[in-house]
Amino acid sequence: METLVVDHPLVAHKLTTLRDVRTDSPTFRRLADELVTLLAYEATRDVRVTEVTVETPVSPAAGVRLAKPYPLVVPILRAGLGMLDGMTRLLPTAEVGFLGMIRNESTLKAETYATRLPDDLSGRQCYVVDPMLATGGTLAAAVQFLFDRGAVDVTAICLLAAPEGLAYMDKVFANSGKPIRVVTAALDERLNEHGYIVPGLGDAGDRLYGVV
Repeated sequence: METLVVDHPLVAHKLTTLRDVRTDSPTFRRLADELVTLLAYEATRDVRVTEVTVETPVSPAAGVRLAKPYPLVVPILRAGLGMLDGMTRLLPTAEVGFLGMIRNESTLKAETYATRLPDDLSGRQCYVVDPMLATGGTLAAAVQFLFDRGAVDVTAICLLAAPEGLAYMDKVFANSGKPIRVVTAALDERLNEHGYIVPGLGDAGDRLYGVV
């Protein structure tokens, strides 16, 4: 598994404001959206393309376009929805699937409660978006779900990651033989006794949409 922590001043600037407890939900949503686009720029460096030739006003020019089947963006509900617009802004031709997963706060294991994805993902590159990679259970379950449907390449984009979550992902997929990448704005210190990232930014879903 490959991990990329994006080292860029704009990424760090936006993340700092996201961490701030004084940042309200509208500002949090806007900054999360902007941050995801910056992360997506790095995450899509290996997106598949096909060579084409186009006519400029002067002469033919060689170029590339996204190859088919187009990438699939998969937000993990509900917090992943706050990252969707930032992804599709960069990949407007991408298709979107939805995966509803929630962490059981007693067992810290992921449970699936909703899916809206193609049954056959053969040959697809998938981009999973979820703000927090904490214990790794939810993300690992989501990635395995996509591989089980035939995906060949999965990249996860997270605002924050914890060392424990990355270690868990690496352990689960150590012998999978599948290309897996995690792209994040920061690798934080640790998880606390409740399974939350420290220093983190709190519950991303609550900060995006309020407590429901």
